[in-house]
Amino acid sequence: MRGVLIANYNNTANYNRLVPRKVAEAEGVTAINDPQVGDWEPRDNIDPQAGTPWGIQLDAGWRVPLTGILCTQPPCGGIRAIDLASGETLWDRALGSARRTGPFGIPSMLPFTIGTPNNGGPVVTAGGLIFIAATTDNLIRAIKMGETLWKDVLPASGQSTPMVYEQGGPPYLVMMAGSHHFMETPIGDHVIAWTLPQRE
Repeated sequence: MRGVLIANYNNTANYNRLVPRKVAEAEGVTAINDPQVGDWEPRDNIDPQAGTPWGIQLDAGWRVPLTGILCTQPPCGGIRAIDLASGETLWDRALGSARRTGPFGIPSMLPFTIGTPNNGGPVVTAGGLIFIAATTDNLIRAIKMGETLWKDVLPASGQSTPMVYEQGGPPYLVMMAGSHHFMETPIGDHVIAWTLPQRE
């Protein structure tokens, strides 16, 4: 049995800058779990990276001024399978549709696969079924051998990694849909579970 890596990725401009701890503290940047913090809000896109000498300033950089559309020719994100023994790409495809993307922040609702920026990993079952949300289109997908077999609309964006588990019955797929301020996706606090077919 060969080892296969399933990896989603971004293919778009991004800007990150390390901010010395003293500068971050002078700006009042604090960790989300700091007991002194009330309603936490990101400050100038600087995240504290508590416990390290640096904070980090993030700017997605993938949007064109005025229209806000992606500044890189699609696909801006994808998912691929890599053979760990040989390094060979087994399959590679765009990940994410245009349904939540459009000029001036107006979702186009078009079902075309364009490959969007994504954040959050996949989970892979023993049978090789891949579950992943991560994209900016509020969808979770089941993929096998590069083909989408199933998808569902989430109540908010799923910038997190799903999990699959069994406990005295059928397997379950569980997903937290909570958004991500850096991805500028719709916010929520949902935990969703689906029942999966039992393996024969």
